[in-house]
Amino acid sequence: MQGLLSFDQAPPLSVPMRFFLTGPCFAMAASAVLLVGGPSMLASRWTSEALAFTHLFTAGFMLQIMLGALQQLFPVALGANFHHPERTARWVHISITLGAFFLATAFLIRQSWLFDGAMVLLGLGTVGFLFAAAQALRRVQWRTNPAARGFGVALVGLAVTVSLGLLLAGSLSTGTTALPLLLITQLHVSWGFLVWCGTLIGAVALFVVPMFLVTPEYPRSFARYFSISVLGGTLAWSVAVWTQWEFADAVLGTPVIIALAVFCGLTLRLLHRSKRAKRETLHHFWMLALLSALAACSLWLVQTMLPELNQWPATPLLLAALVLMGACGSVMTGMLYKIVPFLVWQHLQNRGQGQVLAPNMKKVIPQARMDRQLHIHIAACLLMVLTAVWPRWFVYPAAAALAAAQMVLLQNLLHARGVYHHHLQVIAATLAKANTST
Repeated sequence: MQGLLSFDQAPPLSVPMRFFLTGPCFAMAASAVLLVGGPSMLASRWTSEALAFTHLFTAGFMLQIMLGALQQLFPVALGANFHHPERTARWVHISITLGAFFLATAFLIRQSWLFDGAMVLLGLGTVGFLFAAAQALRRVQWRTNPAARGFGVALVGLAVTVSLGLLLAGSLSTGTTALPLLLITQLHVSWGFLVWCGTLIGAVALFVVPMFLVTPEYPRSFARYFSISVLGGTLAWSVAVWTQWEFADAVLGTPVIIALAVFCGLTLRLLHRSKRAKRETLHHFWMLALLSALAACSLWLVQTMLPELNQWPATPLLLAALVLMGACGSVMTGMLYKIVPFLVWQHLQNRGQGQVLAPNMKKVIPQARMDRQLHIHIAACLLMVLTAVWPRWFVYPAAAALAAAQMVLLQNLLHARGVYHHHLQVIAATLAKANTST
């Protein structure tokens, strides 16, 4: 896989960075909702504040990071270049940013026009991205490229997730009760976390884990069949859920969850075999993400067998904390600390034209900064898990830790951007001086 990477195809730095810088702002907004809502917002997963918090994190933080990363990974990993990448990024970014803001606000104040606005903006932003991504993928050899299949399956997951979400938003806007909203919500969550997030992280791991963490390659059988298995399993599960088959979760849901658990266990095994003498920040973020995902898979499997656990009000909140903060939040944050310094170094190296060297990647975001944010993030994850069980005691420390972690993350990303612009000036001055002297 590593040999397939083509860093000369990378888009301008502004394309992914606008998404990366916006993501932490949504996560800080989510922490503010948690702080104001307090323990009462966690009395149920259906409170207005809980829904606003969830969508600020998913449609805000996570969607921003994922779309920004895809616009970087498609050209580099697949050779699939977006047509007019800056124009596409600008349109998609504005649409999903405003759409996520409208959606979270709509949950808080229950105004139908906000749901309508969120539907239009998120729909247009997602369709625009999917169209641009489909155009970019047309020249990719799907049969011989497992990662391309993984990215393609993830895009199917995004399309289904957003479509179901727009259907739910439309129902909330009009107040209709004709649709089975609970069933649609279950499908919305399943496709979002299993197909969209799960297969995307799996496809990214095929490149990132061996290359940046210096591990052996994933087995070919896993790379070939993982994404397709998750897609097919989730589709069959969804049909059974829609028809309200009594054993849908136990018979069809369990294999999909086990597939994700296998991915986590296999990746943990590869990380254990890493050739790096010293474990770096990305390694710790991946470990936290994988252990959180395994805990979530285990909890889901146990609650399907124990009705008492399934009826426990804390179970869905605990699953959300493990998946959102522990798994998705950790792996995305860790990836930012590897992607952003590399991109800054690469673009500065190209701008220097062989005459001005780019700064060392370790200086773009110093290790001490990353470690500080890692420690706060771990504390936030632990506090969010405890909050799901004992909200009265831990909700406020969890909100504060989440805000602090995201604030430090934003500061670190801004520091990287500052390093980039400073060295652009150094390069311009050095090249101008060299041209004058010749």
